[in-house]
This record gives sequence, C-alpha cells and structure tokens, in this order.
Amino acid sequence: HRLFVQAGQGRLLLAEYEGRLLAGLAALGMGGGGGTACYMYGASSGGGRELMPTYLLQWEAMLWAREQGCLTYDLWGVPDADEETLEAGFTSRSDGLWGVYRFKRGFGGRLVRTMGAWDLVYAPLRYRLYALALALRERAAPGARQGL
Repeated sequence: HRLFVQAGQGRLLLAEYEGRLLAGLAALGMGGGGGTACYMYGASSGGGRELMPTYLLQWEAMLWAREQGCLTYDLWGVPDADEETLEAGFTSRSDGLWGVYRFKRGFGGRLVRTMGAWDLVYAPLRYRLYALALALRERAAPGARQGL
C-alpha cells in the first residue's frame, strides 16, 4: 500500500453491498507518457456473485488507469493455449484458467502474449523445496497449480 497507492501508482478497490465485502482488486499503473496499468490481484467471495462485483471493480480500475494517463490495461493471465483453441473452448471449458479467460474476454480487447512471469530465486534450496511441493501437488491433483 505504501509503495504504490500512496505514490499514486496503485489502486485498491473494494466492492461492498449492504455492508458486506464482496470483492477486492489491486491495480498498478504508471501513466506518464501513455503507460500501462495492470490488474495484479483480485479476490471475491461466493456471496453476492449475482451482483457481479468483479466486473464493476475491473471497470473502475480501467477508469482509474485512464485517469492516470495509461493507454492500456493489462488483465494479465489466460490459459496457455493458442488463440484458436481459446476461442473454441471458452464457452465449454471451466477447468484451470478457462473461467478467468471467459471473464476477461467479456471486456473485449486483444490477446497479447509476453514472455510471462519468471521467478527471481534468492534462496535456491528453499526454492527447490517449493518447486518439489508444487510438483507433488500437481501429480496428486492435476490442474491444482493453476488455482494458486
């Protein structure tokens, strides 16, 4: 919060209804010169889902990004499949990140592939233990890692 929100480079948005917290979203962006804002994290409860609070939060984050001078808003992350496969399966699949893709696709825009996220390892032994735990978890329940 202190690093980004107070510096004007981030926004924390919360959706409430009748005193109940339904969803939250953290967005980061640097707009000077037409930069990009991105959706970093979000969470929602099962209650109030029919009110679609996550859609409102994303819209508000996009409006905030535009106010900051950002020309793009990156929704960050879809299933690792080519665009043809994504378009063929977004209405019928719900495993892994497919529900996320369906949600994000509803905002329009375009699919842009980047090199993805990489880990910068500060503690190699601990990281190897972490990677081993993820591999064991994936072996026990395929697709579980995508839900992290």
